[in-house]
Amino acid sequence: MTALQFQTKLIGLQDNLFSFALSLTANKEDAMDLVQDTTLKVLDNQDRFVDNTNFKGWVMTVMRNIFINNYNRVVRVNTIIDASTNLYNVEAITHSGFDTPEGTCDINEISRAIKELNEEMKTPFALYISGYKYEEIADLLDIPAGTVKSRIFAARQRLQKELSDYYTY
Repeated sequence: MTALQFQTKLIGLQDNLFSFALSLTANKEDAMDLVQDTTLKVLDNQDRFVDNTNFKGWVMTVMRNIFINNYNRVVRVNTIIDASTNLYNVEAITHSGFDTPEGTCDINEISRAIKELNEEMKTPFALYISGYKYEEIADLLDIPAGTVKSRIFAARQRLQKELSDYYTY
């Protein structure tokens, strides 16, 4: 496929890309950004496309991977704690349950246990606790909804076992 044919096909997919991006982000501006990022990534990696394969599927996979990578980056950035902050002067929120040293240890232990899950379980579990529905996770990860449910169930079981000291029945 020539570069011109490649670019023409990519331009022809812009409406489909926007629809898919909107289903992933649920926000028009974020969807437009995702379409732009995907278009640039596809153009940069034009040499990796194999002729006689599903062009639309390849482009949609690139978009899904960009979305998942961006999501994981946001989660990572939002979980960084500034250790230099003097927590003594920070107002404690008394209704949180985590305002005691024991509560802080509990949340650190829970976070550690989640991070130790294998990627197969961690990704669906993280998306689920972030508010995504089973079907949305299945679409994002391109796996059946039953597999998503099984992996989330297995993640819960493993976390309950590892955190049995904190888990109340």
